[in-house]
Amino acid sequence: MIKIKNKIGTPKYKQIIKSIEELIISGKLKKGDQIPSINQVKNEHKLSRDTVLMAFNELKNRGIIQSIVGKGYYVSSENVSVAQKIFLLFDELNSFKEDLYNSFLENLGNDIQVDIYFHHFNRNSFSKLIQENIGDYNYYVIMPANLEQANNDIKNLPPDKVFILDQIHDDLLDYPAIYQNFKKALFNNLNEVKHLIKKYKHLILVNTGNKQPQGMLDGFTEFCKNYDFEFSILNTLKDKIPEIGDLYIIPDDKNLLRIIKKIKESKLFLGKDIGVISYNDTLLKEIVEGGITTISTDFNAMGKRLAEMILNKESIQIENPNNLIIRNSL
Repeated sequence: MIKIKNKIGTPKYKQIIKSIEELIISGKLKKGDQIPSINQVKNEHKLSRDTVLMAFNELKNRGIIQSIVGKGYYVSSENVSVAQKIFLLFDELNSFKEDLYNSFLENLGNDIQVDIYFHHFNRNSFSKLIQENIGDYNYYVIMPANLEQANNDIKNLPPDKVFILDQIHDDLLDYPAIYQNFKKALFNNLNEVKHLIKKYKHLILVNTGNKQPQGMLDGFTEFCKNYDFEFSILNTLKDKIPEIGDLYIIPDDKNLLRIIKKIKESKLFLGKDIGVISYNDTLLKEIVEGGITTISTDFNAMGKRLAEMILNKESIQIENPNNLIIRNSL
């Protein structure tokens, strides 16, 4: 089935790939069909095992074939136009992560397939998803969030195929990455509007612990201590009654909606009696209550730059900048 020619200038592992692709295109091999084993191809064409394995691994990475332990290799996809496959592991999907994802896809080639997974801040899910997909992709884009010892699993992947996204831990500094500096972003942006913050008596950061970056907490406490602001850190606003002079820094949208509802119920005025700074800008935050002040990175730029890093095989670390958008809520 597989044809190999000598002295034609094409590496033999590429001839194996092309031969299998042609068999699929012609319909001689269909999804679910078994292909010749590594040993069969090796012996028939007098090749090294490594040559055949290189061809099979490339087809496997592209999702065209899959291996079943104890049985052999089978056709798993008839879409031979896929040149590369990327494993993309997000913490969760929300509107701004969707912007990142769409921008990433738009800036990759049409022959690249991206499979997206979510760990939902669960350490076991994170580990399982990585372990189950080792060797199945050309590149792995990992968003570790604040999961501890994430590198215990990531280090099992080929280091030249891994890219870290959004948060970078101390044990991940050897990998190329595009990330946010949450400590610097929170401190610098609060410092930029210190003159507006001074009218508030009490600064409150909502920190859900298992989801929010440690840098966010560090930047907030450093700012409050440097400028002698009274401050608190709460894990939820579910039972918090807003008081005149409160300024809330809220990373998640659920607590943002909670406090806006309570402000209205208390007949207080946003931007006058109570201040709110949210994290990550959305269209809704431009509109609701005359506009919510946000600290946000450019997720479209992050997605585009990530695609460029992969396409150009750049092994660098890039800090994606944050900026403050001042609106009615401050």
